[in-house]
Amino acid sequence: MRKALLVLCAYCFFSSLAIAASAPNIIFILADDMGYGDVGAFNPESKISTPNIDRLASGGMRFTDAHAPGAVCIPSRYGLLTGRYPFRNTRKFDNECLIEPGRMTIASLLKKAGYATAMVGKWHQSFDGGPEYLNRRILPGGPVDHGFDSFFGLHASLDIAPYFYIENDRELEPPTEKIDEHHTPGWALVQGAFWRGGAIAPGFKHEEVLPLFTRKAVEYVQSRRGKSEPFFLYFAPPAPHTPWVPLDSFKGKSGAGLYGDYATEVDDCVGQVLTALQQAGMTDDTLIFFTSDNGPVWYEADVQRFGHRSTSIFRGMKGDTWEGGHRMPFAARWPGHVKPGSTSGQTICFTDMLATFANVTGQTLPSDAGEDSFSLLPLLTGTKPEAPVHETTLVVSSAGIVFIREGDWKLIPQLGSGGFTKPAKIKPKPGDPAGQLYNLATDPSEKENVYAQHPDVVHRLTEHLDRDIRAGRTRPTIP
Repeated sequence: MRKALLVLCAYCFFSSLAIAASAPNIIFILADDMGYGDVGAFNPESKISTPNIDRLASGGMRFTDAHAPGAVCIPSRYGLLTGRYPFRNTRKFDNECLIEPGRMTIASLLKKAGYATAMVGKWHQSFDGGPEYLNRRILPGGPVDHGFDSFFGLHASLDIAPYFYIENDRELEPPTEKIDEHHTPGWALVQGAFWRGGAIAPGFKHEEVLPLFTRKAVEYVQSRRGKSEPFFLYFAPPAPHTPWVPLDSFKGKSGAGLYGDYATEVDDCVGQVLTALQQAGMTDDTLIFFTSDNGPVWYEADVQRFGHRSTSIFRGMKGDTWEGGHRMPFAARWPGHVKPGSTSGQTICFTDMLATFANVTGQTLPSDAGEDSFSLLPLLTGTKPEAPVHETTLVVSSAGIVFIREGDWKLIPQLGSGGFTKPAKIKPKPGDPAGQLYNLATDPSEKENVYAQHPDVVHRLTEHLDRDIRAGRTRPTIP
């Protein structure tokens, strides 16, 4: 298998040379807490209208087995930006930016290839000095110190104080006022228009953040019209993560309450970016992705109340080791290169973006970057490799449980969800299996734990999990 991966990597390098001669613009849209089952292109029974995301997906490729590297916001985004599994990171969020100084990111890689790079939205990787933002004004270690020419956004989620905007590396307006914690009757404490109390900048309004960020993203796309250099835009809207604060024009537009209405607004934001591309005449020259950072906060009671399954057929939700926590809707469109209406069932991970962007721009990743990144270019362009892109795929839950996929098999080295679904951990009783093993080809909903029936598979996957953790990388180095 390792030999096959080396052959595939060599193929990716040579096949990228022709494409690199006319490198495309790249846009990566990362929604926040949006489930696999929310998008109509992935779940026809969704109660949420997503015509714009569906249009993007139908114009390119749908990946039906795509995974966030972490089942919650921070590790998921670290893996996307660096091409490295987040459980390998030892930096502390409370003290420093999680991305090490000098580590290659998708932005610095593309900047090296001559791209203009911009980020709009939610950062959530902390800053040097940790998340004590009051009266600092300058925030080192953020996006502009990791490859982005410009940044406009938030330090974290829209429900985490203090609330203020950041432009490049500076507070736009210091959070000098106070706001109380807020909840919505009829929803769980961490649902609805929930936000934590704390400091807030004068004039900051939660419901205005998503429209503002969308306007900034659209303006950036418009500003690139006629420019000779390609651009990369990382658009990370902080929605439909709480607080669910859709504009009045979107309220009541879905069959899934406030959450569905807010997700409908996210779809409209995607549509505005697509329209901006079209009006600028750059649709055919742009490789655009859409996905979400992790699963939703959507309980079984919500399913019963609205008849909407935010994770489709998959078990669990945000934070969990189960598929609902990390299997994401993932679509890519690139006219002339990605076949419209195509689908890939290969297991992929957000960490693959670094190698993919390197492949597209004709670059070779150094050995100290993208340790868990594999190029998706052969899948995108329709060249089917004989071997899977990944021999194994590792994901970490909110409780820090690292689990493994190998083909159709999935091993979770404990009982319980490992995340937000209760119980998170179950101590095995005498005679109980010590962990969970599922064959996702026959049991995608993870209803039947076959750990006890397949000790050979458990042994092999345990060895591979230990090997991949110890090795510090899964991508082979190429001289």
